[in-house]
Amino acid sequence: MRVAVMFSGGKDSSMALKYALDQGWDVKALISVKPKSAESFLYQYATVEWTKLSAEALGIPLIYIKSEKIGPKEEADELEEIFKNLDVKAIVVGGVGLQKTQIREWKRVAGKFGLDVIVPYENLTSEELLREEINAGFDIRITSVASDGLGPEWLGAQLNKDNLEKWLELSKKFGFNEIGEGGYIDSFVCDGPIFKKRIEIISSKKIWDNKTSSGYLEIEEAKLVPK
Repeated sequence: MRVAVMFSGGKDSSMALKYALDQGWDVKALISVKPKSAESFLYQYATVEWTKLSAEALGIPLIYIKSEKIGPKEEADELEEIFKNLDVKAIVVGGVGLQKTQIREWKRVAGKFGLDVIVPYENLTSEELLREEINAGFDIRITSVASDGLGPEWLGAQLNKDNLEKWLELSKKFGFNEIGEGGYIDSFVCDGPIFKKRIEIISSKKIWDNKTSSGYLEIEEAKLVPK
């Protein structure tokens, strides 16, 4: 089956891509949308511009656009030109299906062109999916946080087997979703089983807002290195 994958460069969309490849599906393109601000309803803001490097590391074509709109319908409508010209049967998306507004809007636009929307891990809990992502061998870096219990020390940190239990304890204590659905966190994957090359972050800086106790990582320089 020919598919395209909504791809932020983060752990959930990387896992969705792995699922599609594991099924033997023909992934025609990754679709990345850089929103105008972190206030976006549908899209990840932090580090999405680096999906251009991710696509090269994965060896899959990238369709990259910038969104200038704010609002679920308005942001989704910007996908019309992309979906209209795709030679695929379905759009694959990450997460466990908690992003109801996001999925509803993507289905609305995709339906105009006869495309299905597939959420491969919708039957898993957030904790189950997170464990799957880490066990799969993805190199997950936290790129934004917006929850009590998550300070600037997490920005740029790797989420792995060593700190997973601590992460889950914080999730239970402070009430944020384990994989970040609902805007609690964003991530960027530097390597994994589906990567042909590894992404090395050379320099980055943390953007932190003390008033909201939230922030994001800005990658300044990165490169591909052989595995």
